[in-house]
Amino acid sequence: MKKILIVDDEKDIRFILEEILTERKYSVISVGTIKEAEEYIHKNSFDLALLDVLLDEKSRDGLYLLNLIKNKNRDLPVIMMSGHANIQIAVNSVKDGAFEFLEKPFNQERLLNFIKRGIEYSDLINAKKDLQENIFESFDFIGESKEILKIKEIIQKISISDGRILIEGPSGSGKELLAREIHRISNRNKNNFVILDSSRININNFDENIFGILKNGEVVKGYLEKADKGTLFIDNVNDLPLDVQNKILRVITDQRFKRLNDTIDITVNFRLIVSTSINLQKEVSQGNFREDLFHRLNVINLNLPALIDRLSDIPLLIEYFFTIFIGNSYNYKKYIKNLDFFYSYNWPGNVRELRNLVERVAILGQDNMEIINNIIYNTFNPKLNIENNKSLSTDLTLKEARDNFEKEYLMKQLKKNDGNVSKTAKSVGMDRTALHRKLSSLSIKH
Repeated sequence: MKKILIVDDEKDIRFILEEILTERKYSVISVGTIKEAEEYIHKNSFDLALLDVLLDEKSRDGLYLLNLIKNKNRDLPVIMMSGHANIQIAVNSVKDGAFEFLEKPFNQERLLNFIKRGIEYSDLINAKKDLQENIFESFDFIGESKEILKIKEIIQKISISDGRILIEGPSGSGKELLAREIHRISNRNKNNFVILDSSRININNFDENIFGILKNGEVVKGYLEKADKGTLFIDNVNDLPLDVQNKILRVITDQRFKRLNDTIDITVNFRLIVSTSINLQKEVSQGNFREDLFHRLNVINLNLPALIDRLSDIPLLIEYFFTIFIGNSYNYKKYIKNLDFFYSYNWPGNVRELRNLVERVAILGQDNMEIINNIIYNTFNPKLNIENNKSLSTDLTLKEARDNFEKEYLMKQLKKNDGNVSKTAKSVGMDRTALHRKLSSLSIKH
């Protein structure tokens, strides 16, 4: 049964709304003052809110409550109501995140339609989150490049330990996926893998979310308790405010905490993995991150390379993502015959960007070669940075231009073949010994 919060300072309006909604099998909670609403919002959960704009206080109104709700749950649908409606109030409401604006006296059918659509919207958002989470959980940690094989070897060694792990790497390189892989092969894999995304943290209710709370005699668990005996993954740990960093450090040190409104010490035992897409040691030197917390977290350091530094994994990743989105029967080589664009692109979004491209081809292209080619061309063509190719400079001599071209070409071919000279020689049609001499003459390390 969906729970709806009604906030209106007119008793008759509250009564009418309660009658209409309870008759439609909704669970209804109605309050008449800002203070009552504020207390209820802080302590309880609900599925939709109906808020009057003008309430019992002059300094605070329904828009204040709207922002309070959105700070706690930005996806929760809120319908604003007003008997003194004007365009500006409606615009401000929607700008602040209201789902709809309802003018009083309201039409019952219009009211119920708004509520129905609001609930459907909320259910759709939650279902999408669950779907994305389940899809992401199903992904494997794919790669056979030297860098990835080295990481795989390390995580096999550390899987039986509980050492804290710091994963560094650019955005989209697969840090959360690596954390999940570590959890999956660990002794804690039968318990929860809990994600705390620091970039989306809401300071106003951080303590409640991480420590939990005792509400009306009922325990609501926070991230720490949910991760007990499992793994807590703090994503974008560099985004944690300094005061929050101090709280995390205290939990790591003491291995216990108290829920809000509670006096009992809760003891927890979880493995901590954190990630960052920027240099955390540099953040320490600039005073943005606590040095003592950094040293606590940096027990085992894993550095995920950017996709541009593991180009040899691109065919494996493409094949894997096509299998995820379409199935084993799809032979991508039949439709993507030339991977040159894939190897020439800088991949600023890394593996995530490649995954999105494959998904786009899988959904829109399927067996249509023209559509597939258009998708690939439109993705890469504006971004290939051909103008940066030194060999095209008119200021160079012919020999300098040729040497630059050969150097860039051979460096790219080496990356494609994961630094393997024999494979590179075969792919470019050269004798292995001749290629060695050419690489040395161009000062290419191999």
